[in-house]
Amino acid sequence: MIHLYCGDGKGKTTAACGLALRAAGSGLRVRFVQFFKSGRSAEVAALARLGVETTHPAVHYGRFRSLSEAQREEIRACYGALLAEVRERAADFDLIVLDEAVSAAGHEMIAMDALLSFLQEEGQRRELVLTGRNPAPALVEAADYVTEMRKVKHPFDRGVAARRGIEY
Repeated sequence: MIHLYCGDGKGKTTAACGLALRAAGSGLRVRFVQFFKSGRSAEVAALARLGVETTHPAVHYGRFRSLSEAQREEIRACYGALLAEVRERAADFDLIVLDEAVSAAGHEMIAMDALLSFLQEEGQRRELVLTGRNPAPALVEAADYVTEMRKVKHPFDRGVAARRGIEY
């Protein structure tokens, strides 16, 4: 089954972590893969302590919008290799979370056809979770579950910076 947590609200990664926690607590083999993130968030550290295999990209530049085309190409190569490695080892896991894969595909950092092919191939064999903003219609169509987090109000709108342990 394919789960899609999307929207402009807070909670997409948190929901994916909750499902990973539930699965790990039930004895399922879980892998948590992040795109667009450095792997330093507190939830990833907690999952790793519980035995969840966590992975983040080898290439991380921070702010996406300020990247040069050479940096974007480096990220595309890195993310393509990471997705290929996830696909190669998919049989080792019962649940695979691809955090921010929706956004990575939307920014053309992951090839949409490669992501959809992976979902079609593995979505019948295991649980797959994708998170991110603005999913392409093809991702919504491929998903079995779609949950949208909608921001109503957020302290960031008042200039409050992200806080460790709360937003990351």
